[in-house]
Amino acid sequence: MNVATTIAPDADAGDRATLRQDLAAAFRLCHRFGWSESVGNHFSAAVSADGRKFLLNRRWQHFATIRAGDLLLLDADDPVAMEGPDAPDPSAWAVHGALHRALPQARVILHCHSPYATALACLKDPTLLLIDNNTARFFGRVGYDLAFGGISDTAAEGAHLVEAMGENSVLVMGNHGVTVTGDTVADAFEDLYFFEKAAQTLILARSSGEELALLSDAVARNTAAGWRAYRGMAQRHFDYLKSTLDSEDPAWRD
Repeated sequence: MNVATTIAPDADAGDRATLRQDLAAAFRLCHRFGWSESVGNHFSAAVSADGRKFLLNRRWQHFATIRAGDLLLLDADDPVAMEGPDAPDPSAWAVHGALHRALPQARVILHCHSPYATALACLKDPTLLLIDNNTARFFGRVGYDLAFGGISDTAAEGAHLVEAMGENSVLVMGNHGVTVTGDTVADAFEDLYFFEKAAQTLILARSSGEELALLSDAVARNTAAGWRAYRGMAQRHFDYLKSTLDSEDPAWRD
C-alpha cells in the first residue's frame, strides 16, 4: 500500500515522483467519475513548504490523458511561467497561483465542475444543509463565494477567492463549481468524492419537494468529529482506485 505523500522543502526525488503520480491519478479518476469538462479545470499540489512551488496541469490537456511526467512545476512568484506553448491558462494561474501563495497549508488544490456540486453552487442559497453523514462530514469546513464575475482569470479574482476560502477546506463557488483542498492528494480527492455525494443527496432530497429533516448543529458537529477517526479511508480508497488505473493503462505513472 502506498503511503500518503506531503512534500517538505527538502523532499527527495522519490517523494516528488509519488506526488506526481498521485496527482496524475486524480485527473484520470476525475474524468472516470464524470467530473471533467472538455480540456478545462485544474488540479495542483505544492512541492515546497511555503506552497509557492507547485505542480499543475498544462494548458488544455484532457484529464484522461495526463501522465505524471506531463505536470508542470511552477513558481507562483515567477510570471514567466505563463510564457511558452505549455503554459497554464490564465484561470489556472490566477486561481492556483493565488491560493498556493496565500494558503501554504493548502497542499493540494482540486477545482472542477462536478455535476451535483455545481448544481448546488447554482442555487440562490447554495448552503450545504446538514441532513446525513456525508453532509455533516463538512460541518464548519465550507466557505462560500457568491460573487460570480465570469471566468476567474485575473489577479483580483484570485485574491477574492483566497479571502473566500479562508481557513476552510472546501469552497463552493457560486454559479461556478467547487474547489477542495487537502494535505495529500488522497485526502483532497476523498473530500471531493464525498462533497459530490453530499451535494447529490441534498439536491435529490430537495427535489422531492418535501421538508428536509435537518440535523442540529450539535449532532452535525459530533458527526464531523466522528469522521476524523475514519480519515485513513482516504488513502485506502485512493490506492484501490489507482490499482484500477494500473489494470487499464499503467502508463499514467510515467
